[in-house]
Amino acid sequence: MSKFAIATAGAVLLSATLLTSPALAAGDNQGGGQSSNGNGHVGNTDSFSFGVIGDVPYGDAEIQAFPSYIQDLNAHKELSFVAHVGDIKNGSSKCTDEYFNAIKQNFDSFTLPLVYTPGDNEWTDCHRPNNGAYNPLERLAKVREVFFPKPGFTLGAPMKVKSQVQEGFPENVTFRKHQVAFTAVNIPGSNNSTLPWTGLGQTQPTAAQLDEVQKRTDADIQELKDTFRKARNNGDRAVVVMTQADMFDPTIAAPSQADFGAFKPLVQTLIEESNAFGGPVYLINGDSHVFNEDYPLAAGSPWLSFYGQSTAVKNLTRVTVDGSNNAKDWLKVTVNPEGSANVMSFDRVPFTHPAS
Repeated sequence: MSKFAIATAGAVLLSATLLTSPALAAGDNQGGGQSSNGNGHVGNTDSFSFGVIGDVPYGDAEIQAFPSYIQDLNAHKELSFVAHVGDIKNGSSKCTDEYFNAIKQNFDSFTLPLVYTPGDNEWTDCHRPNNGAYNPLERLAKVREVFFPKPGFTLGAPMKVKSQVQEGFPENVTFRKHQVAFTAVNIPGSNNSTLPWTGLGQTQPTAAQLDEVQKRTDADIQELKDTFRKARNNGDRAVVVMTQADMFDPTIAAPSQADFGAFKPLVQTLIEESNAFGGPVYLINGDSHVFNEDYPLAAGSPWLSFYGQSTAVKNLTRVTVDGSNNAKDWLKVTVNPEGSANVMSFDRVPFTHPAS
């Protein structure tokens, strides 16, 4: 615990030295010319940037380095916000309250708005003996308590977002910046949380587990549909969907229904809504740990047949962020000015002091 204590102390120190009291950031600031990006950062309203990280920190070395990663991101004043696409720990460490609180202290040191969506390592997989043999549903409740204390506002610098808190899903949020619609939805790995809780002696999903999956998936689908509908009505330039799960893992040559089949209704919704929107759609996820930019639902993709879909999508770009042992950089996403060849561009920015 000595290394962990050092990391926690570093997070507290950063909180004391870096936190300011910014005005609440507006998540739907629009307009033209030179203007605030909604959080005090000035730039062209037709162009802005945000950062994305995920699957970090993993293990003692990254826990110690994580405060410096946050400091690196805070130093980029051009960013409008940062997103963490889940997995705040590795898959073989304990899901303790103490660990959650320590990471929350880290998150509090962001001077940028932080949009966080939970990953499987912090709740779905906590049944594993080396994770503490927790009930995953109890851990999900704790994640919501610790990391979503003020539904409707981000962590870090408070930015207003629209939350599904009334439906019981404070982690599902939407917001809009300069004609781009954003949503972050709780879609975790481990086949959307349908794998049996073997650490608790289960060989099949329990009734309570399947009930949670059904209700959350229904809420996710509704959030996706609402986001795309508003984007169409607003005439937005693009839609960005952020999730933890990699539903199209390129490292899996022969995916099985047992590992990916539960994502089918979500994939079907992405196909329908992306085609109805027509403009660029960007799916940003973590989970598989290696940077990747591809078109998983384009014509000829084997994922279409795997998910039983006959309609291709040519306007959906998927981007996976580096994580785990590859968490040596963060992803800078730039929304380019009107008239650019691509609405968004992606750059991997090295951390100043990577853990490995």
